[in-house]
Amino acid sequence: MATILVVDDELGIRALLSEILTDEGHTVELAENAAQAREVRESLRPDLVLLDIWMPDVDGITLLKEWSASGLLSMPVIMMSGHGTIDTAVEATKVGASAFLEKPITLQKLLRAVEQALLKPSQRLAAALTAVGHDDEPGAGLSPAAGTGAALPAPAASGPSSAQSFELDRPLREARDAFEKSYFEFHLAKEGGSMTRVAEKTGLERTHLYRKLKQLGVELTRSKRGGV
Repeated sequence: MATILVVDDELGIRALLSEILTDEGHTVELAENAAQAREVRESLRPDLVLLDIWMPDVDGITLLKEWSASGLLSMPVIMMSGHGTIDTAVEATKVGASAFLEKPITLQKLLRAVEQALLKPSQRLAAALTAVGHDDEPGAGLSPAAGTGAALPAPAASGPSSAQSFELDRPLREARDAFEKSYFEFHLAKEGGSMTRVAEKTGLERTHLYRKLKQLGVELTRSKRGGV
């Protein structure tokens, strides 16, 4: 896992990104302006920086240029903005930004951008070549049965079993709760205890998911992969 610096003058944005990235197992440091960002970058040498463009003292583009000119741009930087334009994104990329995210940032785009930014250059190249190779293959992304007109899921990798049995000779509410508990326990095990990924997989808001798991008595202990 990585050490990620989040730089944004909005408290709500910092808190939300911190929660999501911490839940993914990363160590997150926060800064609300360029001055704090400089201090954290100097003392901790983060693996990745999420940098807001519009800040009251020094804007993100200026800070990015400063790091680039002084040889301090040794880590990938993902720029963020709620008022960005194509020109702004192009400028940030030219200066050295690895990606540009437009607010409001979706969970899927955030996690994908972070994952890509943390890859080593050789790994990014290998991933790109692999993707191109798969796109060229007939029926890429489908199982061998795709020729029948239906895409079947690929065999599941080793991990939590989805095979369950339930007692149906019981009140409906009890049977439903038993199913839901097994359902969420399966996804928690599959996603290594990541509430963020389980929320994404099941289509529930995180707060709703927490309440549901507590109601069902599901154990919320994180796996060692994601920390406590």
